[in-house]
Amino acid sequence: MNTFKITSDLSRRQWMAVAAGGLAAGLVPLAGRADDQRKPSRRPNTSTAPLATTSITGKKVVVVGGGMAGMTAAKYLRLWGGKGLEVTLVEPDALYTSSIMSNLVLNGSRTIAGLQYSREALVRRYGVVSKAGSLAAINRQARSLTLSDGSSLGYDRLVLAPGISFDDAYGLTQADYDTRTPHAWRGGAQTTLLRQQITAMQDQDIFVMTIPKAPYRCPPGPYERACVVADHLKTSGRGNCQVIVLDENANVQAERHTFEAAFAGLHASVIRYIPNVTGIQIDPATKVVTYVDAVGGTQVINAKVVNPIVPHRAAGSETGGWLAQAGLNNSADGRWAMVNVLSYESTLVGAEGIHVIGDASSCGLPKAGHVANQEAKICADAIVRLMTGAQPDPQPVANSACYSPITASSASWLTAVYQYDPVDRRMKISSSGGQTVVNGVAATATEAASVSQDNFKDMGTWFTTLMKDTTA
Repeated sequence: MNTFKITSDLSRRQWMAVAAGGLAAGLVPLAGRADDQRKPSRRPNTSTAPLATTSITGKKVVVVGGGMAGMTAAKYLRLWGGKGLEVTLVEPDALYTSSIMSNLVLNGSRTIAGLQYSREALVRRYGVVSKAGSLAAINRQARSLTLSDGSSLGYDRLVLAPGISFDDAYGLTQADYDTRTPHAWRGGAQTTLLRQQITAMQDQDIFVMTIPKAPYRCPPGPYERACVVADHLKTSGRGNCQVIVLDENANVQAERHTFEAAFAGLHASVIRYIPNVTGIQIDPATKVVTYVDAVGGTQVINAKVVNPIVPHRAAGSETGGWLAQAGLNNSADGRWAMVNVLSYESTLVGAEGIHVIGDASSCGLPKAGHVANQEAKICADAIVRLMTGAQPDPQPVANSACYSPITASSASWLTAVYQYDPVDRRMKISSSGGQTVVNGVAATATEAASVSQDNFKDMGTWFTTLMKDTTA
């Protein structure tokens, strides 16, 4: 195992102190105060004080999934658990491709290569054991995993951060997503394909995007994408194109003020936003889209590019999937993992010691990369406490923060503070501010009063800081 090194990251006690002072808004998971709702911090507070770790020996934690949640959990388990805690990260891909900021690949201002991150620092700096592979099965009784190569791993605690998988929907298959009608809701090859299709559009062509019923990954993301694509078409001399947004929800799901203003004002000549649609069907060969509008009429669109953001679920929760076989997809609809948000341990009887974090869980928080980073830290803190005979923090607090580009040089932002509700046993927004919708529920949060170039600059710093905190 690689040498465990002291770094400039905060100890758990220091995280709490930072939170109490209202610093590091948007990145500290135990963060802070319900009255600290403001613009997401560009540069979270850091400290060079020595790291105060807990002495844990002879224990093993396996983290499955190397995305935002999994990487953060592995890093902070090592930081807070000490060098005697063995942490293994299971992930098939050598690099992580960020979905955050990937909409800017569509207008050419970012590249997929520029959104890729190595996990090497987790091994070299923090002593995480890296295991290339995919999960095939969980033996809850034996506390062991079987990987796709037939090997097995034992664990004392298991952290699952598998992310999401995408349904076959609207008459489309997985092959259609990869080759003809990309959802591009995971940063990577589909994002590049969608970029190429947008580049090939001619003036007066139609771009159609669909939005599934909430909850889905990144509540403001689809509306952000519509704005970025519309802006790109206008500034590249194709202002007579249309961007048609077919939303299965009743209204905009996040940053409602910002996006409704952008649709009615800045991008009104290009974007047509249609809520409350049902019955979407897409022909992948002809790009003909049909849907039923809010008054029951069947409508037909002859599109040039179709970007179906299809319904999704916790990865492995499909029939026969490993999460389903283990019974961990225990939400009422079988799509998500229900967890105790004090520790993110599964609520399934007999699944003690198994924690689910990130987009795969159902906990009251939005499904987003920044939130996954927060959940991972709360989970890591709880595991360290449990392994030393203590109980998880009974009042965890988390921030949700994001920036949304509206043009190639301007952006908005949204932030909210969530606290644990002991009655509902879920995380709920706890501060005053403007109305928004998170995971399909009306709630209170704060969004930018206006779109600005300063916000766009701050967005770059916020993203760089978040990725450094997660991967480095």
